[in-house]
Amino acid sequence: MFESFSLDTVDVGTGSLRVRHGGSGPAVLLLHGHPRTHMTWGKVADQLSPDYTIVCPDLPGFGRSYQPADAPDSSNSSKRAKADALVALMRRLGHDNFAVVGHDRGSLTAFRMAMDHPHRVQKLAIADGIPVIEHLERADWKFARHWYHWFFFAQPDKPERAISADPLAWYDKLSPDLMGRQAYDDLIDVIHDPAVIHGMIEDYRAGLSIDHLHDREDREAGRKVTCPMLCLWSLRDDMEQIYGDPAAIWRNWADDVRGFGIDSGHHVAEENPEALAHEIANFLVER
Repeated sequence: MFESFSLDTVDVGTGSLRVRHGGSGPAVLLLHGHPRTHMTWGKVADQLSPDYTIVCPDLPGFGRSYQPADAPDSSNSSKRAKADALVALMRRLGHDNFAVVGHDRGSLTAFRMAMDHPHRVQKLAIADGIPVIEHLERADWKFARHWYHWFFFAQPDKPERAISADPLAWYDKLSPDLMGRQAYDDLIDVIHDPAVIHGMIEDYRAGLSIDHLHDREDREAGRKVTCPMLCLWSLRDDMEQIYGDPAAIWRNWADDVRGFGIDSGHHVAEENPEALAHEIANFLVER
């Protein structure tokens, strides 16, 4: 994976980000989800890199990127703070304007980036995600049954203790056959680091402490995503079962939205990278 890509560490002011980048053409930023690192994008990046410059960082708090400083409201792990750091990364790599693709937790940072930096983000693609406030306002018994970890991770101390006691038991669905050996080994390394576990949990704490307030402020002010947007979801995951049509939800937040499901489980970049890369490429060339 990542044939002819460079692996660098880039200081963005708040800390250093581990980033893999390569290819040629217009810039596309790919943001991973929980508990992945940038390595989850390898097969997608290889398919897109002949026509695009692909940038794949570890999100702040994840992988081998910097750990945001703790704050009472987890604001340093907010999607706003992470979006600012990633915009700084893109500028340091020479990309003032770019498209962004986010999956799972990465979709929340991608959305916040499009809201806060509309002059930078030219296109937004979301896979398996909706705004935090939409999750919370729609939370019901089905959400609590399947996504209980949102509320467990919001608690102090105990999530880190539970996961760090046996990371492989907590993340028991990890597989080198699914992920690829390089991505698997990379992830196994970082989930045994207590600092990384804490950083990933802070991402969830920020969602329930401050991220939803940023969403609410935007909604009350009538702000929306101004660039074209693609919404994708995995048909063998539970997004559609819990929320109905995710694209319909996103139309409350953006004026130019298209969306549909992909035949995959949740980790679509690993389970069906061909279909995901195809849909991203089609979206990027649309006017």
